[in-house]
Amino acid sequence: MSDEELVSIWMRPERLERSGPGRRPGYSREQITRAAVRIADAEGVEAATMRRIGGELGTGAMSLYRYVPKRDDLFDLMIDLAMGELDLPGKPSGDWRGDLSLVAHRTRAAGLRHPWLTPLLNSRPTLGPNLLRVHEFALGALDGLGLDIDEMTGFVSMVNDYVHSAIRREIAWLEEARRTGMDPERWKRDYAGPYVRQIVESGAYPLFSRSVRESRTAHLAPAERFGHGLDRVLNGIGAQITSDLPR
Repeated sequence: MSDEELVSIWMRPERLERSGPGRRPGYSREQITRAAVRIADAEGVEAATMRRIGGELGTGAMSLYRYVPKRDDLFDLMIDLAMGELDLPGKPSGDWRGDLSLVAHRTRAAGLRHPWLTPLLNSRPTLGPNLLRVHEFALGALDGLGLDIDEMTGFVSMVNDYVHSAIRREIAWLEEARRTGMDPERWKRDYAGPYVRQIVESGAYPLFSRSVRESRTAHLAPAERFGHGLDRVLNGIGAQITSDLPR
């Protein structure tokens, strides 16, 4: 890889060219990125090729490489555009739990709107301005609590790990429902139900059987189940913060 290819897209100045008769305005990174996001939302991230984006914008793929030199740059731009949808206050409120919960719920919403977002976030390091804004807000929620930066970063990572795992699981359920034509409730009732009854009746797995009979969270709606799990993560963080406070 050449030195030029190693330069982050965020260090490359935007090309605001004019081309063609009458000095028609050229393209922008935002136009290209928005087209890529539309394609990825509808058909998956692999469909968002420069050829396909060029077709949507009415130009050739090669002309777009002047604005977005490589596919990794396109992924970084797509991630940052999606993270820009997280509507957060200008600064944390002072309620660390409420602020981290806000970030978590809005990240989940963006992840469900853009099913490609969480896999891309988890597969590559990227530091676009919108992602940095969200990360700075999350860290700021924990600032002033007597934690060092490693503890703050670790707690934010714990929340992110939970959020991303929950999003991936929820998307997998949605994709399976589309593939089979069965919603999760029908799948549980008509497909999994008979086998689960057989397991319970066998008596071989008493704790699993107990979870089937007694679990409340298994019957929550996805958003409620997400919030229930998030509360447990935040409870753990809160207990650690309390134990670290000077006595």
